[in-house]
Amino acid sequence: MYAKCLIEYPVKTLDKTFTYKIPSNLIDKIKVGMKVLVPFNNRLVHGFVLDITDNYSDSYELKEISTIEDEFLILNHELLELGKYLKDCTLCNLITAYQTMLPSALKIKDQKNNYDKYEKYVFLNEDNPLLNSYISTHKGQKVDILKRLLEEKKVLKKEFNYASLKELEKENLIKIIPEKVYRLNNNSEKLPEKKLTMEQQAVFDSICKSFNETKTFLIHGVTGSGKTFIYINLIKEVLKNGKSALLLVPEISLTEQIINIFYAYFGSNVAILHSGLSKTEKYDEYLKILNKETRIVIGTRSAVFAPLTNLGIIIVDEEHSDTYKQDNNPKYHALDMAKFRSNYHHCPLVLGSATPSLESMARAEKGVYTLLTLKNRVNNQILPTNIIVDMKEELKKRNFIISEELDKSIKETLKNDEQVILLLNRRGFSTVITCSNCGFTYKCPHCEISLTYHKSSNVLRCHYCGFTKLKDDICPNCHEKGLNYLGMGTEKLENIITEKYPTAKVIRMDADTTTKKGAHDKIIKSFRNKEYNILIGTQMISKGLDFPDCTLVGIINADTTLNIPDFRSSERTFALLHQASGRAGRSTKKGKVIIQTFNPDNRTIINVSLNNYLKFYHEEMQIRRLLKYPPYYYLVNIKVCSKDYTKASTNATKVLNYLKSNLDNNCLLLGPSTALNFKLKNIFRFNITIKYKTAEKLKPIVKELDNIFANNKEVFLEIDFNPLQL
Repeated sequence: MYAKCLIEYPVKTLDKTFTYKIPSNLIDKIKVGMKVLVPFNNRLVHGFVLDITDNYSDSYELKEISTIEDEFLILNHELLELGKYLKDCTLCNLITAYQTMLPSALKIKDQKNNYDKYEKYVFLNEDNPLLNSYISTHKGQKVDILKRLLEEKKVLKKEFNYASLKELEKENLIKIIPEKVYRLNNNSEKLPEKKLTMEQQAVFDSICKSFNETKTFLIHGVTGSGKTFIYINLIKEVLKNGKSALLLVPEISLTEQIINIFYAYFGSNVAILHSGLSKTEKYDEYLKILNKETRIVIGTRSAVFAPLTNLGIIIVDEEHSDTYKQDNNPKYHALDMAKFRSNYHHCPLVLGSATPSLESMARAEKGVYTLLTLKNRVNNQILPTNIIVDMKEELKKRNFIISEELDKSIKETLKNDEQVILLLNRRGFSTVITCSNCGFTYKCPHCEISLTYHKSSNVLRCHYCGFTKLKDDICPNCHEKGLNYLGMGTEKLENIITEKYPTAKVIRMDADTTTKKGAHDKIIKSFRNKEYNILIGTQMISKGLDFPDCTLVGIINADTTLNIPDFRSSERTFALLHQASGRAGRSTKKGKVIIQTFNPDNRTIINVSLNNYLKFYHEEMQIRRLLKYPPYYYLVNIKVCSKDYTKASTNATKVLNYLKSNLDNNCLLLGPSTALNFKLKNIFRFNITIKYKTAEKLKPIVKELDNIFANNKEVFLEIDFNPLQL
């Protein structure tokens, strides 16, 4: 018998299977999807078995598979097909696709460590006939141990005295046996059962009718309308039918909150997959799913590859979020992978959001998706009052950061023992440091982007490549003390708020304060428990979080995302501000949102203040139609990249000419132009964008273009189908 194996090297020339002979001792063990060690080029390399056959037609002698690396871990038929689909969607290598689908501890090269965790338990040796007589004729600590084991059957070894256990083991009265345990445990209390509202029930019933069908639903529900509670009830129904469920959420911060709710409803029948887990915890959770010990998986983007079988429903919460798209290779969108799995299992795919992406809403309007709406908050709570503050007028009053209106509202909220959330979508202390004497600006030497100053650590950091350097008080160019701190991030805002409201307890939540494990959950819990009055944060605090005592949300600079030169900037701004405003007044108390902006007449800002998603959607669709952007046109973005500026520029022109010669007139070409972040990690990048409606030849031509550059060591291409930003 022979096996066709895909080897570990992620290079285009080796993106194919190699045939090996299966040795006689492995014939009964080896299966498609297993990880194996095979000889290749005079060394042993890792690989996946993709096919097993009895036939081999070539004449040259084959090498044998060395060994099976992991008999337990097998990529099933669905995941093997999903990997091929991922390759087709992103033009990555097949081995890269399979690597992407596995947690780090199970990736193909990571075989040196055993990540299993064991605890030693003490059991009675019930086969010993002297056990009962020993208990009746002896006294003391050893008998106490035996009596406890009679009641509890097994107890952790560490709960007993070591010397006493040693003696009991010597007398053959007990056994000490190691058992595999999982690192994540469920400690949540059960929540009382609640009834669905009439609106929620209607949405629930519509989806339940389509169980066992490949159908996509879009739930457009205002913030606080109880979408999570609908998800819980849908999953309950799926479990009753003996099937499994997958729930994707966009942020780790949101994952922590939802996990606690799901633990409370489903106990230990929940596995978690997200980047905040340690390598060993991910390993545990993945094995739980493989072992079919759990039928519910909750996680961020990569959880879409969880090895669940017999899926009954897939839910993507906050479906509009950019975090579902992976930035690095392979540049996949979790929604595409979810659609593949929905089709494979003939199960419904449910998308939920208060601000659906324009593409999703357009598909719902066309009937490609089934639109379900939730127009009211639970218990008919009213949406918060939105107030726009013109910061141009505030500057005249010397109010640079906190407007008069926001200041008054913060004081009133604190006086009422209620909570405040302040959103500023920029972390750090100062975003730019320049010298007033010579004009010098601190920039990243690898990215040509201004370094952000972080005061707590006194370092300047590039938020793109991670470069850091200690800040000097003297300008490195003219050696004078003339440094100015321009721009503002969440760290500086925290300082300002702490000084302005000395009695308030302030906490900050951004990428800098959540680096430690469990930091998201700790901050969320402490704010919910009212240990703090004011929460300052970036976009990670804008989605899904539920704080009953938060009645005021302040948007410090609503223009931060609005001024980015990208066709989606208005859509992102609307979603961010609308979602953030939805954190206010979610309980019985009325909420207020204050939006500080230098563009009070901007249509996006006005629509946010009106809580009017549909008005924004129709206005934005008109612009997208005129400018030929999604959802009216599809996009492919090609970045031509090189460490050499001239080679990047020259080859960008060659790529454009190649596309002009091979693509038909249905495709529009833009570029080459410099990318938004032109120099990144010492790489110069030029953009070419293809707009198209229908182009059957497009993918083969782009694929051929990718192959042309496959062996070019000085210039490479980054190809992104349906990019979220250019």
